[in-house]
Amino acid sequence: MAYFVAKGSVVRAIWGKADTVLFIFAGAAAEFALNKAVDWLYFTGRLPADPLARLFSTVEYARKIVYSQQATAERAIDSIAAIHAAVEAKRGMAIPDWAYRDVLFLLIDYSIRAFETLERPLTLAEKEEVFDVFARVGRRMGIPHLPASYAEWLPVRQQHLATDLAYSRFTADLYQQYRKHLGPFRYWLLRHAQRLVVPGTVRELLQLGTTSWVRPILPVYRRTQQLALGRWMRAAILPPAYRAKIDALDSAPRHLTPAGHGPSPAGYDPSLAERGA
Repeated sequence: MAYFVAKGSVVRAIWGKADTVLFIFAGAAAEFALNKAVDWLYFTGRLPADPLARLFSTVEYARKIVYSQQATAERAIDSIAAIHAAVEAKRGMAIPDWAYRDVLFLLIDYSIRAFETLERPLTLAEKEEVFDVFARVGRRMGIPHLPASYAEWLPVRQQHLATDLAYSRFTADLYQQYRKHLGPFRYWLLRHAQRLVVPGTVRELLQLGTTSWVRPILPVYRRTQQLALGRWMRAAILPPAYRAKIDALDSAPRHLTPAGHGPSPAGYDPSLAERGA
């Protein structure tokens, strides 16, 4: 039976490695906080209340779509759409189409940025592959006006970055939650990782700066990823309680249905519908 993402796809290489996934969601955590539709995150309050748990449930859900057979992945995507619809009904208003597109767009962008930061430049064909996977997720969810190709997506992504992001009280509160749940040292690491992967617009709005001490050690890290030093560096990013979950990101998911309620590919809570790394 066909898989939603072909076994040899670069998308599996990107989402099949803990380091890359953590960098994807470091970037996503930054951009989520700036999105002008971020108030959806606060409708149920689940993500601000426990951002690390939401991170891992979202990662698990996204990876299961990437590794599932076609029919299973489509059922998972349909359930995501249903969760969003339920949250919209509960709030009595619709999530804007552009907000749905923003989430898909940042997953495309940070999948590429994280892999290129940690591994190597992607070819144009590989970038097209990344775009195609998430565009198919979006079309299955019924998100309108998606670009038809990676080349068409590039200027639309830039337009979204220019018009859909702003620093707000929600941004400040989410970053306070990141600091609370990570602790000062890991929060500092998060911001340095974000400097490496986020676009300039995001760096400026969050005043992240451009210099990161992580950059000079990346060559060393690449050579030691499978050694004790590399594993220690990775484990240092998140609290010890999440170590097993981090290690599990280095292998294909064993189950096709995530435990509990699953988050959307938006990276938010089970419902990206909370608005949405």
